[in-house]
Amino acid sequence: MTLRFRGNGTFRVLQMADIQDGPNVNEDTIRLIREAIDVTEPDLIVLTGDQIRGYDPAYIDTFLRRRGDRPGEHIRSVTKFEAKVQGIHSEDVDPITAMNHTREKVRETFASFLEPATTAGVPFAATYGNHDFQCGILADEQDDIYREFPGCLNPRCGSDAPATPNEPNALNAPAKNSADPLACEPGTFALPVEASDGSGRIAMSVMMVNSGDYAGDGGDEDGEPGPYLNTEDQERKHPITFSLYSQHARTIDLADSSGYGTPSPEAIAWLGDVQRHLGESNGDGKPVPAIAFQHIPSQEFYQCLREVPAWTPYAVEGTRTFAGKCYLLDESKCRPGSLLGESIGCADTNCGEVEAMREAGGYFALFAGHDHKNAFVGHVDGLDLGYAPTCGFTSYGPKSALRGIRLFTFHEDDPAAYDTRMLTWGELIGGRSANEVRVFVGDHLVTDGASMRNELRKPPVLATLTLTVADIAHVLWHSVFRRRR
Repeated sequence: MTLRFRGNGTFRVLQMADIQDGPNVNEDTIRLIREAIDVTEPDLIVLTGDQIRGYDPAYIDTFLRRRGDRPGEHIRSVTKFEAKVQGIHSEDVDPITAMNHTREKVRETFASFLEPATTAGVPFAATYGNHDFQCGILADEQDDIYREFPGCLNPRCGSDAPATPNEPNALNAPAKNSADPLACEPGTFALPVEASDGSGRIAMSVMMVNSGDYAGDGGDEDGEPGPYLNTEDQERKHPITFSLYSQHARTIDLADSSGYGTPSPEAIAWLGDVQRHLGESNGDGKPVPAIAFQHIPSQEFYQCLREVPAWTPYAVEGTRTFAGKCYLLDESKCRPGSLLGESIGCADTNCGEVEAMREAGGYFALFAGHDHKNAFVGHVDGLDLGYAPTCGFTSYGPKSALRGIRLFTFHEDDPAAYDTRMLTWGELIGGRSANEVRVFVGDHLVTDGASMRNELRKPPVLATLTLTVADIAHVLWHSVFRRRR
């Protein structure tokens, strides 16, 4: 399928981030997706990771907390609790049957959120986040499932030989290397957009990048998943991160113990290689204007912020490498309407991705998801760095009115001078979602000390908490006073 600028010189892209749901995708999520497509009539949809809520109870039998785990070995306590509430029980079946069941559930999930796109005939491309693989189906096989749906642009990487899905170890099999210069690995590939005149000249390119999942993965070697590793092997390979992981293997989120991953070294090198290939295809050797989409933001996203005192209203604390400092958006670098709702969850190390983009030339923007409450667009040293918030209604995120999908309008004569804005629930649909209690909890979810302090920096939250404490103190004081009388 050829992507091409319209006759009027525009090309529209919708970025959908963090749908993050199980087989029964939330109806409000589907409604938001359908409305955004109907209103904008996009030329392309990009799914930027965590489409799958890998820790959903539906996948409890094949759940992988980390690649290299045995299925179901490290199930989170919150997943077990949710499974009990939903009446889901672990099935006593063999691994092959369990994997087949999970595969069908993943297919059901894809069918649900892709239905508005396939019905409208809009092509789509998907990359992966840190939760997609946790269902037990890795990116290469998820690619195969995506390609079952009309309009999927995810290319085949490497050999066209069929996968071996009926082998239990297939879920940890290494990803295939690619001979296609436009495709590096599952989730990392280029989508050239041709000029409107039909000449075949590549006017710009949309780059999808697999940003990895977790650092210190016991089954991760240079970005490739390995076979199951026993406890001794994992501790030997990653003594510090695995020690923390094993101590907290059933906590709510292990990102705090081992941190997030980065694009593979192959993906970083590919960023330059693919630009050279596109330049050769055009016959002038020049890099083409390009925007990259991925899940986990790079460390450079922090450069869109400014450090502020800890007591500053609405400030958020940095995490891990950036812990101990508080931030607000730097208005001098960010577009109007930008929102910072939570800390930037990047990797502990800088893998050089942004530097590689600048060296390659052509790249004008990098957009991510991952941090469900963030919706800002900044400009740092010649490169735009931006977010789309979650468009889902099952996971945590901002209030309903701010959940949404990001629209891009690119112009053929200058793709870097693109227009972008959020298409939110509040704008497209309005009113309450079907489960405002869940949305409220997700908006004010506290998982650690930093997130608690972030909540307390919000004046409405602090005021409500202060009044509540004052009311309780007032009641207690009167109770004690009456007893003394």
